[in-house]
Amino acid sequence: MMESKEMAKLAIQALEDKKAEDISVIDISGVSVLADYFIIANGSNRSQIQAMIDNVEERLGRSGAELKQIEGYDTANWVLMDYGDIIVHVFDRDNRLFYDLERIWRDGKKIDPAEL
Repeated sequence: MMESKEMAKLAIQALEDKKAEDISVIDISGVSVLADYFIIANGSNRSQIQAMIDNVEERLGRSGAELKQIEGYDTANWVLMDYGDIIVHVFDRDNRLFYDLERIWRDGKKIDPAEL
């Protein structure tokens, strides 16, 4: 089984491939049993956001990670992908500002994606 850190790295690369904006990673393992990492990014429009999600799903799927749940794909203003150990959130700009997950999860440890 793949480590959550490796899954997070692959997800970030997949998002970057599709020009994701403002990728942030929060290590929530110390504050929640939900997952080890939240990966948060945004895109500029529905097509780009869906392309980002498709790329994450393909990249992680090829490496054997199982997508447990996905929500919000059709509207693509907030898509949540649950891989168990990592949860990927992709927003449009307005919803990212509105929901402000970084503030809600500020007890988690913010990590530079490059440091994973």
